[in-house]
Amino acid sequence: MAKWVSGGVTLNLLVVDDETSLRRTLRLTLESMKHHVIDVAAGAPALATLAQERFDLVFLDLRLGRESGLDLLPRFLKAAPGVGVVVMTAFAAIETAVEAMRLGAFDYLPKPFTPEQLRLLLAKWEQVRGLRTEVSNLREQVRAAVPEVDLDSQEPAVRAALDVAYRAAPTDAAVLLRGESGTGKGVLARAIHARSKRAGQPFVTVHCPSLSAELLESELFGHARGAFTGAVEATEGKVAAAEGGTLFLDEIGDLPLALQPKLLRFLQEKTYERVGETKTRTGNVRIVAATNRNLEADVAAGRFREDLLYRLNVIEVTLPPLRERHRDLPVIADHLLKFFARQTGKDIRRFTPEAEAAISRHSWPGNLRELRNAIERGVILTTDDEVGLAHLPVQVGNLPASSRIEIGGRITLEELENEHIRRVLAASPSLEDAAQTLGVDPSTLYRKRKKLGL
Repeated sequence: MAKWVSGGVTLNLLVVDDETSLRRTLRLTLESMKHHVIDVAAGAPALATLAQERFDLVFLDLRLGRESGLDLLPRFLKAAPGVGVVVMTAFAAIETAVEAMRLGAFDYLPKPFTPEQLRLLLAKWEQVRGLRTEVSNLREQVRAAVPEVDLDSQEPAVRAALDVAYRAAPTDAAVLLRGESGTGKGVLARAIHARSKRAGQPFVTVHCPSLSAELLESELFGHARGAFTGAVEATEGKVAAAEGGTLFLDEIGDLPLALQPKLLRFLQEKTYERVGETKTRTGNVRIVAATNRNLEADVAAGRFREDLLYRLNVIEVTLPPLRERHRDLPVIADHLLKFFARQTGKDIRRFTPEAEAAISRHSWPGNLRELRNAIERGVILTTDDEVGLAHLPVQVGNLPASSRIEIGGRITLEELENEHIRRVLAASPSLEDAAQTLGVDPSTLYRKRKKLGL
């Protein structure tokens, strides 16, 4: 692959052309630019070379004797994932260029071409490759900063939902993900995309509640320059950005009523217009939508179009809330504990028994998002090798109303003291502060805390 040398980057290039003189001329020109070049005359040796060595770019003639470069192009891309292919032809036609780009070519070079055209093309490739590297690095940073939600489950309801989602993934059918906020609908949408035939193409998210109807339409479909105040330049919109891939409409139930007919038309016909334009455009995207609302009730109330619901709800998948995932909760909590321990560089190995009991007892109205935040807090606050009840948010440790200890209730003094210590520890920023509130020595409180498993 590419190597850094004095004054630039050395690329590993493959030239595939049946015309001997052009092939040699191109090789000499590229080598004079300090690149490493191999040239072959036909498809079979080209595929064999791609199998043996990694290349940055392939220059592929569209007419190789009886062979068609357009037929070879998909085979090259399959044999060498990530390689860029530049198609060359003396029979320049826009239709051929469009077809080559549709099949995955990086660029198109009509014959004859000059050394300067080659330099510009190689500079363009280096820029694109740099952007790809940057995106890859950013993805790794995101993975390091945000724990991935494990979609594996021991709960039959979750496994059934995932089975439906994964069976639908290879198709282009619209998928509607239902469930409370924080149940992992966005994570599942990405998993569906990753298992689809569009996995190598963009995954683009539109947050439906985030903007007004006018601005949301512009974000979705794009706008022409001067279409509205502040539109100083044209934008393509997220439908165009997702071309060939998946468009994820997050919280579709909040889509403004005025915009719903335009989305319905796009779902039906795959056509749309940018704001301020009359030109009709087409979009090749797969739609995955998510909602925490009762869309049927919204239809009855006139807030959501029934025909749009039918179009979105080809495949329906409902993710259960965390309070119904009793078998999964300890596993997910332990996964998050280990993740945040690694992230903070702490040697934290477990929850205390009382913390485990509180995590199991809490109803988690915020679902996975609330659990993540609670455990991150616990890992940050603990100074031991375990996360105790005092390190979790107060609401996690609160007992249900039916079992709370109250002054004057039928409880022992020991139970009353233990509960009071627990609540003071949970509400205090440090052990020393809690000891001062309780009027005891910090070392005494430390021993009591260890005894109580706090």
